[in-house]
Amino acid sequence: MSDARYSIGIDLGTTHCALSYVDTSASDGEKTTQGVLPIAQLTGPGAIDNLDLLPSFLYLPHPDELASGDLYLPWTGQREFAVGEFARSRGAATPIRLVSSAKSWLCHPGVDRRAAILPNDAPPEVARVSPLESSVRYLTHLREAWDHAHPDAPFADQDITVTIPASFDPAARELTAEAAEAAGFSRMTLLEEPQAALYSWIQKSAGGWRKQVKVGDIILVVDVGGGTTDLSLIAVIERDGNLELHRIAVGEHILLGGDNMDLALAHVVARKLAAQGTQADAWQLRALTYACRSAKETLLSDPATDAVPLVVPSRGSKLIGGSIRTELTRAELTQTILEGFFPQVDSAARPVSRARVGLTQLGLPYAQDAGITRHLAAFLGRQVGALAEIEGLRDHAVEGASFLHPTAVLFNGGVFKSPLLVERIMGTLNQWLTAEGAAPARLLEGADLDLAVARGAAYYGYVRRGQGVRIRGGTARAYYIAIESAMPAVPGLEPPVQALCVAPFGMEEGTEAELPAQEFGLVVGEPVHFRFFGSSVRRQDQVGTLLDFWGPEELQELEEIQATLPAAGRTAGEVVPVKLHARVTEAGTLELEAMPRGSDERWKVEFDVRGSASA
Repeated sequence: MSDARYSIGIDLGTTHCALSYVDTSASDGEKTTQGVLPIAQLTGPGAIDNLDLLPSFLYLPHPDELASGDLYLPWTGQREFAVGEFARSRGAATPIRLVSSAKSWLCHPGVDRRAAILPNDAPPEVARVSPLESSVRYLTHLREAWDHAHPDAPFADQDITVTIPASFDPAARELTAEAAEAAGFSRMTLLEEPQAALYSWIQKSAGGWRKQVKVGDIILVVDVGGGTTDLSLIAVIERDGNLELHRIAVGEHILLGGDNMDLALAHVVARKLAAQGTQADAWQLRALTYACRSAKETLLSDPATDAVPLVVPSRGSKLIGGSIRTELTRAELTQTILEGFFPQVDSAARPVSRARVGLTQLGLPYAQDAGITRHLAAFLGRQVGALAEIEGLRDHAVEGASFLHPTAVLFNGGVFKSPLLVERIMGTLNQWLTAEGAAPARLLEGADLDLAVARGAAYYGYVRRGQGVRIRGGTARAYYIAIESAMPAVPGLEPPVQALCVAPFGMEEGTEAELPAQEFGLVVGEPVHFRFFGSSVRRQDQVGTLLDFWGPEELQELEEIQATLPAAGRTAGEVVPVKLHARVTEAGTLELEAMPRGSDERWKVEFDVRGSASA
């Protein structure tokens, strides 16, 4: 058992970071003493303030842009960059020097996430950083802010939990863990954000959660953050007379969230300006996007505000004779977000995909369909058979249903500060349920939409000590390696591919999978690549299960994995028979190893995070 005094939870968000903590010495059972760290950060040149949220923005100023001392932090002195509130506000006026959405870039398989590529559209004279380094800087700031505020309880001595989207694949999880380690997080665990939100709701209820849910309940967690839409299903079952929570499914990785909404609002405002005779250029449109983000947050958090003024500076009289001045109204916000992102659809609706053009600008692979309700319908439809495959829940499966029926809903994410958006999803979902003769789902109220993830992560660290209630689940997917069949070359015909299960659905942290019997031949002295798949619906496959056929909904191809066996003691080019071995670390990352026949040697199989050449 850990002897750390504090369990610290960190929400490494796309648009905001937060840090919460539980004082384990003053907590007992489900009654905890919990706080949120006011994070010291720059709010202007040379100005320091303590705020609950650290905006996830990194500003890279020109060497002559600021005066000496303007970027001074109380624990480090002068820095050459800024993170947090000042970075966000300064970058809104000079967006070519602003790094944003680093978390979304960190999980982008089409780029080298260790390469200096951000800001992605900056001119050559602007220094750039990698998505990995950006994340390191946010996490480092949080660690330093904690140590500055708690000199008697060093960060390195505490238990740390960092949150990630449930839909993060193993490569993105590994990169997040790497960023945390580089930032000085020595005792770190990863936790899925929807689980963290539910943990926060449980902790906040002070034990009353058992009166709000019952055995057989299926809780749908809808988490719309700055960069992703995360969907999870958590079931309430009974074991040994006690209620237990089991995460039974997570959605696919959907790059759709507040960033998309900000861009949509910017285009709405730009069209309004164009109608008035003012044409914004690409630079100003980007600055307008950042301005709309701030205005959106104001309108969602303050119901008394009907409009927020927007000011976008001009880059010179040749473009526009002065700053662009306009406003974003509540009506424009509601119409754009409600109808554009939460349309009323039926349960058979599915996201629309369109054919991509041959050449596109390098950018984030956003979801092609902005309709979150359509993504929700697809997720519930894909999981329709989930209960029938899980012990303790089979009796709750609804025969003839076209989608899995949730009985309760928990929301997370700042956009749900708007009651209209909550009502739209609840109303749409309950129409689906009513159409299939099911009872309406109920809303689990009392969630803290800005701080729930950080608070839940801190509570989870406390729960890991054997206190409180723990959500069970393990890995959200089963994982497979592609095996190409040996066959003579046939023109126009690719060799058949089988999929070998190397890690089953629900592997718990700290466990290992038995070695599959299948052996691979790896060439020593050079990289060998494998195709890699994941499945969120095949729950019964065990290690060694070999699939000859699968449907498009069953397996999704992930990033390649690669292995390089050293040639030492062998002839270069020699083919060595190996088996693959999987384990889930205590930190929550998936590790694969290659083990040569007749040897105790182990080589780590890496996820390819360098990006594809086609990107």
